[in-house]
Amino acid sequence: MNLKFIVYIILSILALCQKAFCQENVIHESIKTETDHIFNKLVDIRRDLHENPELAGNEIRTQQKIKQYLLDLGLDVETNIYGHGVVGILKGAKKGKNIAWRADMDALPNDFADNVAFKSKAKGIQHGCGHDVHMAIALGIAEVLSKHKKDLKGTVYFIFQPEEETFVGAKNMLSSSSFATIHLDEIYGLHITALPFDQIMVKPNEMFAYQKRIQIKFKEDLTKEQTTALTKKIYDALSRYAAGTKPWEIQNMTDPKIGLSNANTIFKDYLIMDEKFAIHSKNNEMILDAYLYETNASNLKNIIPKVKQVIEANNLKDKLLSIAFTQENPTVINNKKLTSGAVKTLDAIYGKGFVVTDYGQVPYFNDDFAFFQQKIPGVYFFLGGSNFKKGIIAMNHAPNFTVDEECIKTGVRSFSSLIFEKANGN
Repeated sequence: MNLKFIVYIILSILALCQKAFCQENVIHESIKTETDHIFNKLVDIRRDLHENPELAGNEIRTQQKIKQYLLDLGLDVETNIYGHGVVGILKGAKKGKNIAWRADMDALPNDFADNVAFKSKAKGIQHGCGHDVHMAIALGIAEVLSKHKKDLKGTVYFIFQPEEETFVGAKNMLSSSSFATIHLDEIYGLHITALPFDQIMVKPNEMFAYQKRIQIKFKEDLTKEQTTALTKKIYDALSRYAAGTKPWEIQNMTDPKIGLSNANTIFKDYLIMDEKFAIHSKNNEMILDAYLYETNASNLKNIIPKVKQVIEANNLKDKLLSIAFTQENPTVINNKKLTSGAVKTLDAIYGKGFVVTDYGQVPYFNDDFAFFQQKIPGVYFFLGGSNFKKGIIAMNHAPNFTVDEECIKTGVRSFSSLIFEKANGN
């Protein structure tokens, strides 16, 4: 083959690659610009949702606000999936993958201090877990990507899911006949947490510890001394964590030395549980309940046998009626391949190390996004909402939970870029 012709071919390929790279660069620069442009609007809708929170199963006004926003963007909208859920459908100009972005909708029943000017107007109800921020980010992604429809391949589904706090919304959505007609290749989502507002964190596999509620029934009441001794021995037999660490002190999850971002984090390889069991009597039976959190899935099968051994060693075998898990929800497990790909994509666009590696598993919390992941390969991210210099701490389900709204900007630009790339098969 002629050498000049070979050189011509190579230069042509390089030119095409450079052109494609420049086009991609332009799109992501445009995504950042458009995110800045709609930021104030997204803050307004977040604050409106915060002022008007609705509990699981009652997301009526929330549904209407989201539906109208998506319709105004020109998206197809479905509201007959399950409950008060909404699915916005953005069809790209060309064929490609079906990618979903999920946001949860419901608020919490609580009366915690809410130190913002846009306080909840609903007594005893509050967005104390950040779902108002999640919805604002999802709407922002939908708006930004709708402006790039001509460059978008495939279809993006924006799933606004009700009833997350009661852990039934995702499962019931998936079980509906309407959702069965949606064939998704991948699904993504996030949760606001106490990390810094400009930080995204993720890892493959489990993001949270496995949460279980164990219940022990005896055929008659134990004495106070027997109960105290037994529960302490069960606690000692099951508990596992590195010496000198306290993985139950979740406020340390952001600590650079022992928190989630450090390879030596205290939030890995543990089983922690309630030191004080809930105890009550019913129908001449004594019932002991406790929550426990285990990071290693292979250890779960050993928990009930260990408890039984402790009871037998305390000569209470004849009084034992049963030992069982009364609650054992699945946990969020990120697809390894998709997680690695997502990190590489975001790092390539926004700089190496843009996404922080998570080295641990968070106790106490969970998310029914896990049910989506059982059916669809997916990735669930942590997005920081704290601004420590301003005294803003986004510790979910806690008094004075507040969010630096700059995290909305971080979420929209980052995940608009990611979803664009994933829909286009990159």
